[in-house]
Amino acid sequence: MFWQVFIFVCNLLIPALMLILGWMMYKHTPKEINDIYGYRTTMSRMNKDTWNFANKYCGKLWIKIGIITLIISLIIQFLFINSNDYIITIISCMLCIIQAIVVIFSIIPVEKELKKNFDEKGAKKHDGG
Repeated sequence: MFWQVFIFVCNLLIPALMLILGWMMYKHTPKEINDIYGYRTTMSRMNKDTWNFANKYCGKLWIKIGIITLIISLIIQFLFINSNDYIITIISCMLCIIQAIVVIFSIIPVEKELKKNFDEKGAKKHDGG
């Protein structure tokens, strides 16, 4: 029983971290561009505008993704709650891998939005209308 509770909690760590860190990036964007905390890519670190935009956008995205992955993870775990330890371990590993892939691929929409809103030097693009 302890093993199943431990696995259950571990499967919720990535979605919970996405929710917490997403909220922190969105509501409490780091004041300064840094090497430790925040959404850190070449484009996001170009200047204060790109930094703030990327952190807020990524924060909102991670909150949405965190909620979705949390719900899906809970549903999957409850579907296999009475399974043997081997099945639970396999399902947990698959969940963890999928959650990690989702976190990594969340970079793509943030970078697309940065390129849509800022030029290659980090200057804000203006609408042509």
